[in-house]
Amino acid sequence: MNTFSPSAPHFTAESPPRIMGILNVTPDSFSDGGRYSDLDAAVAQGISMLEQGADLIDVGGESTRPGARPIPAAEQERRVIAVIRQLREQIAPAVPISIDTTSAQVASAAIDAGASWINDTSAGVDDPRMLPLAAERDVPIVLMHRQGRPQDMQVNPCYVDVVREVCDALARRADAARHAGIREHRILLDPGIGFGKRAEHNLALLARLGELVRLGFPVLLGTSRKRFMADLCGGSEPAALMPATCATTAIGVMAGARIFRVHDVAGNRQAADLAWAIRHAV
Repeated sequence: MNTFSPSAPHFTAESPPRIMGILNVTPDSFSDGGRYSDLDAAVAQGISMLEQGADLIDVGGESTRPGARPIPAAEQERRVIAVIRQLREQIAPAVPISIDTTSAQVASAAIDAGASWINDTSAGVDDPRMLPLAAERDVPIVLMHRQGRPQDMQVNPCYVDVVREVCDALARRADAARHAGIREHRILLDPGIGFGKRAEHNLALLARLGELVRLGFPVLLGTSRKRFMADLCGGSEPAALMPATCATTAIGVMAGARIFRVHDVAGNRQAADLAWAIRHAV
């Protein structure tokens, strides 16, 4: 298992790709809703993902699938805090735990419980307290691009040049993060595959991922089991999309992405490691 600092994602040219295991403690996530709402089951799944090769665990208590409604902060905390606290007690201190939320209140409580990263699918837009919190607590934060909100983001997403627009939007959010006091090496960017994008937008972002990488921040890619792949793969159910997800992970490694947020750790660990070896073979 590859591990790195829980408080600073230091990447160099020789840093291997990292795998972020998805731990949804929600009843309604698009792929695994309800499977890990029990505390013991959630903790066991987190530990299992680490044993399969995950480098960090991303814990979320609010579904962000298309059509999902916001979950109050208190309910998110009820779902995630005990899981984070127990995971922190059972896993190595060097393994980061990330909190997947757009609420600064939830993020703060999660950090108190043992989380050391924030993964914000609104890039700090939904809650104006989020960027100052990340600066105050001095933790890495993933800023994801999203057009619209989960309840309406897939109604009619439109772009002229999706890659240029996503890069420009994320560059502005990175500037906002720095202005809030977040140190540059703690900022990561995520193109937001499937968040306010049609299939052609997602494919363009994957094909031109290197343009986002060239902004100079570590890029996190989250394609795991996304619907656009099901539509391209004969209508496969989300859980059957592990091979397709692994393909995007390999593509992402070759483009320079650094972290891959996935449900299926073992397969994506193999895909990332092989793509990394190929990339460094010459």
